[in-house]
Amino acid sequence: MSELTYIDRIKKIKSERRITNDKLSEMTGIPLGTLSKILAGISDSPKLSNMLAICRALDCSLDYIVSGTPENHHNYTLTDGEIALVEHYRRLDSHGSELVALVLDKEYERVTAQSYAPATSTVGAIHESPVKRTPEIKPSKSSFTRVAGGLGKRTISLYDLPVSAGTGVYLFDSVATDIAIPDNGKTADADYALRISGDSMEPKYHDRDVLLIQECDQIEPGELGIFVLDGEGYFKKFGGDCLISLNPFYAPIMLRDFEDIRCCGRVIGKLHKK
Repeated sequence: MSELTYIDRIKKIKSERRITNDKLSEMTGIPLGTLSKILAGISDSPKLSNMLAICRALDCSLDYIVSGTPENHHNYTLTDGEIALVEHYRRLDSHGSELVALVLDKEYERVTAQSYAPATSTVGAIHESPVKRTPEIKPSKSSFTRVAGGLGKRTISLYDLPVSAGTGVYLFDSVATDIAIPDNGKTADADYALRISGDSMEPKYHDRDVLLIQECDQIEPGELGIFVLDGEGYFKKFGGDCLISLNPFYAPIMLRDFEDIRCCGRVIGKLHKK
């Protein structure tokens, strides 16, 4: 049980996400005066509706705010069979646990390889429901043509699309701008560039960073990529069954919750700001 109070936990999340009382009032619909009383502890019995509104705005559970119980970001619910497997695994000796881990890794590699076979143009194969075919969102292949840009440089297209490093932003067609990048081994595989927004990939990637993207429709678990889930764009690390943020304050995005799942490219680096 945490020693922090529910007020402390609300303030902690507000501070981490730089949300002011005015902004939280706007997000929740709670009058600023009422919200200020709640956060000051003057209102010792806040309405449940107000607490739920605050939790929705801060993207956290009521259980966490009230009791401090850590949230389950993995959305795992074990079946009776899975619970039995865990119980059996715990009774194994070191040799048995190593053997199980070896078999599990091999089987995961096999299933993953089948799910991301080159025959499909989306990563939707891992989703049980049929993949909804929508118009292609990636820039056209012709825009990836490499043009000489001077000594030691070449030109690629920069798309200022609001690809999100946060909670997801709708991808739409955008006019590209040609930019010159160094022509070397580190940038050789870059087909185009994208500017991101948000803070979920911090501390390595920041708001307004320009990413270098290699066009592809599948990447390996652990790699960084550009994804479109039901029409919304994300820059995340691929976790096999989910998309992962580098910022620990953002929960993984479970792919099973989406119908149309697409990979638009592998992130191979970013342009350094001058």
